Amino acid sequence: MKYPIIFVHGIIAHDRAKYFSFWGRIPNMFREKGILVYFGNTDSWGTYESNAELLKENIEKVLFETKAEKVNLIAHSKGAIDSRFLIWNNNFGDKIASLTSISTPHHGSELADLFFNKKYFHTKITRKALDIFGKLYGDFNPDFYRVINQLTTKTMKEFNESIKMDNNVYFQSLYTTMKNRFDDLMFFNSYSYLKKEIGENDGMVCEYSAHWGDNVRKIEEGISHAEILDYKKKNISGVDIKAVYLNIAEDLNKRGF
Repeated sequence: MKYPIIFVHGIIAHDRAKYFSFWGRIPNMFREKGILVYFGNTDSWGTYESNAELLKENIEKVLFETKAEKVNLIAHSKGAIDSRFLIWNNNFGDKIASLTSISTPHHGSELADLFFNKKYFHTKITRKALDIFGKLYGDFNPDFYRVINQLTTKTMKEFNESIKMDNNVYFQSLYTTMKNRFDDLMFFNSYSYLKKEIGENDGMVCEYSAHWGDNVRKIEEGISHAEILDYKKKNISGVDIKAVYLNIAEDLNKRGF
């Protein structure tokens, strides 16, 4: 590939974990193919403003080390929202060749709405406890409360009205859906809630919310929000997750990225 790839995670995931890769086998597979791979090193519970600053720092470091003109971003879930804000806020269209969003709540999350409508969520005790949790998790600038607010459908509507994609950046939205609540027991309850209230989803993000831009593609059914990260390091519902990412890389390569 012409440009390095930087993986950008969403909430829960972490690039700083010593003994566990949230991206499973994907980074090593890319390296074996001769593709330069890096990580965004953002916070799990950081706002898109603070994460954009961390991502900006890491992108500039990668560009300096590799002497490349641009990078390709592959971002899961909220990672793509952080990336979109970075590109817009820092006028980074000349440094980002492409942004591939995977299972991203571009139009917000009804699960975030559910949390944010709970009275206990707004108490000082809850907010303090969440901040402590974020610090223990290893984040530099955790703000659990604001992150949930930023992911609500109301806030993301406002976000989309002002944060536009740079036409110099090739952008695509990819997503999956679960077939039923038994596909991944981690999302048994959340899938059921979203299915009843909204419709098809991956256990965290509804199908409609994952749509953003003109290049939208459903990867496959039977794969949950977390499983698409390949953290289980195996095929899911008969789908080779490694092949999904290899296809992404090959497509970007064909486009000259």
